[in-house]
Amino acid sequence: MICVAVGESPSVLDDAVLAWGLAGDFTSAFAEVNGTTLHYVAGGQGEPLLLLPGWPVTWREFRHVMPLLAERYRVIAVDLRGMNLSGKPATGYDKKTMARDIFELVRHLGYSKANIAGHDIGSMVAFSYAINHPEAISKLAIMEVGHPDSSLYDLKLLPYDGAPNLWWFPLNQLRGLPEQLLAGRMQFVVDHVFDTHLVDRGKVDVQDRLAYARAYDNAEAIRAGNGWFQAFDQDVADFKAYDKVTVPMLGLASPANFAGVQQAWPQLGTDVQVAMIDGTGHFLPIEQPEAVARALTDFFG
Repeated sequence: MICVAVGESPSVLDDAVLAWGLAGDFTSAFAEVNGTTLHYVAGGQGEPLLLLPGWPVTWREFRHVMPLLAERYRVIAVDLRGMNLSGKPATGYDKKTMARDIFELVRHLGYSKANIAGHDIGSMVAFSYAINHPEAISKLAIMEVGHPDSSLYDLKLLPYDGAPNLWWFPLNQLRGLPEQLLAGRMQFVVDHVFDTHLVDRGKVDVQDRLAYARAYDNAEAIRAGNGWFQAFDQDVADFKAYDKVTVPMLGLASPANFAGVQQAWPQLGTDVQVAMIDGTGHFLPIEQPEAVARALTDFFG
């Protein structure tokens, strides 16, 4: 793998080399959809299965899951609008628009339907996809995070009783200041997030941490990533108009989140199952790729 210093732009070559090294004949490619450019990595054979990552990671958070899934599916891991090598337009970071990006990518790739699995921000987009494009999805899996709803307004500024400190939610709501504070310094953010959200900090090595930091390290990338959070008001408004997910839905959660997921997520769809992935913090696909791949394979069939 080629590694460059933090502060440089993400490298097309770096992602292409990493994709090429994965078992399953993966390749890195781009598509022009919905007025922006999406970067994706695809490999394997079978029914299409799209993987949507979250913040502050990229498609590579699935890199240990992808070869396992590629034995049975055409796996397509996508950098979302605003992420890594994908386009960073000025607008369009509400989850309905981002779901439209993925819908048009599915059509661009020649499929009428696909299975969708998301983590973190990717879960929000995956859920919106299932609601807004039910004719183009077979099954839905989300990990750790659901679609933004009005419960976001109840989050505490000062967490207590062991509640997680979601400091980046209010920080990423600000316009302009995060770019000034964090450009060239995202390594500190990435390290902090991993060190506080992994059971085993060693699961994300130095090269991966550098790559994630590089993907978010310039002002344009910070502004785009913040757009996912700044669109929450619109997302909450959209959610109020949504009915339940009508396709089969799987929710995967870490032990810390499972109780809440088990209580809330079955209400989101007409056919919902939930499962806990042991031995992991927030980043399920990174810490327990075999367990995640097994759960997804059992669910998607």
